[in-house]
Amino acid sequence: MSDGERISALEHTHVPIKNGGEVIVINTGAVLTAEHVAMLQAIHSRSTGGLRAHLEKLIEKGSARFMEETYVGYGHSSIGDCGDTTAFTEGVSMLVAKAEQDDQLYNGQEASTRYIDFSRQPFMDPTNSSPGRDLLEMQRTMYLLAQEPTRELLRKRHPKAPEEDDKKYDKAIKARAFDITRGLLPAGASTNLAWHTTLRRASDRLLFLRHHPLEEVRETAGSLEEALKKHHPHSFGHKRYPETEKYQDLIAAQYYFHDTDSPLAPVVDFRAIDRIELEKFRELLDKRPKKTEIPKYVGQAGDIVARFQLDFGSFRDLQRHRAILQRMPLLTTDLGFESWYVDNLPPEVTDRLPGHLNSIKEGIRDLGVSPLYAQYFVPMGYKVSNRFKGDIPASVYMVELRDSSLVHPTLQRVAHNIGEQISRELNIPLHVDPNPGRFNVKRGEHDIEFK
Repeated sequence: MSDGERISALEHTHVPIKNGGEVIVINTGAVLTAEHVAMLQAIHSRSTGGLRAHLEKLIEKGSARFMEETYVGYGHSSIGDCGDTTAFTEGVSMLVAKAEQDDQLYNGQEASTRYIDFSRQPFMDPTNSSPGRDLLEMQRTMYLLAQEPTRELLRKRHPKAPEEDDKKYDKAIKARAFDITRGLLPAGASTNLAWHTTLRRASDRLLFLRHHPLEEVRETAGSLEEALKKHHPHSFGHKRYPETEKYQDLIAAQYYFHDTDSPLAPVVDFRAIDRIELEKFRELLDKRPKKTEIPKYVGQAGDIVARFQLDFGSFRDLQRHRAILQRMPLLTTDLGFESWYVDNLPPEVTDRLPGHLNSIKEGIRDLGVSPLYAQYFVPMGYKVSNRFKGDIPASVYMVELRDSSLVHPTLQRVAHNIGEQISRELNIPLHVDPNPGRFNVKRGEHDIEFK
């Protein structure tokens, strides 16, 4: 049987989400399942018989009873860390994606607004009403109208150099146009994401997700749990404790961070840094080459805290930094629409933009939804309040990765500002882009295409 035939023969686990999306747990075709591997590692920690002996015991007894009793029944949670799984969640809103990814141990990928045309993506309407659908489709229309004029404006502002490849240049123009017009997309626009995690972390994270403030997230969590239980039947079904479940509701009630007084530009607090301790690592800081991380133990010198405003579209990128601790912001129209999008849209779009944004605000008000559900209708170009805490290695890593011409300019601007403060206050040399904000045709090389 060829590789293609083997792949075609695989049966993956599919569970629908009520709103029309779907959760898929992928079957890799391995003979040894995640539960088998977890069991083998657990036995390995209690026996010196070696792997061959463990495999014989696995063949003799199987993993089902072992996982049900030892991992699920007796709560030996570390066993669940020894097996992993990958679930693909499709057809859910940006808000569901952010909730699923709001975990410092998250590993996975999400569809990028930079390389995917969202003109045909479903928009999720929590009101399931004609006015709600009309409000979302009005935003899709504006998004589509802006595409070609924005690309034309970019070609005029950034003409192709003779030495640049035509195909890469065109892809870079298209990617930057999507960068600009993504600000017009509502957070209710649907997306796809993948979650690669351990059996234990999946169970732990689902504990909160099934209590999330948004119904769509709770429904998705239910489908995720059902799919994972079907695919790994002996690793889920942990006993639920009423007080623990009730506590998740308390967490959910205080989940979203919203601060209308958050500063426009980053304000970084260095008061928790032990500068005497930091100086012990001076040689490591001064001699660090490019593309090399500061060792984690330098984090013993303390944490920094940064507060700032950032458009929701770029927050989605910042959230990927797991080493810094962040709050999930509430998306509203309170802090205004990010001016960078306005400055980079063509005149035929900007002339209509004030009326368009005002119509969105009026439409949300007329729907009468709570601020939690109003998020579905708010364009991602609107700013949210942000706050993160991170040690020095984590904060420097974020700055150096995001202060690049290959990064969305609104996030690059924030990273550059934070980096300048770190360099000035802590005398830490940083390896960042010397020309922040420039148009870089290399953006055309960052897509993934099939040949």
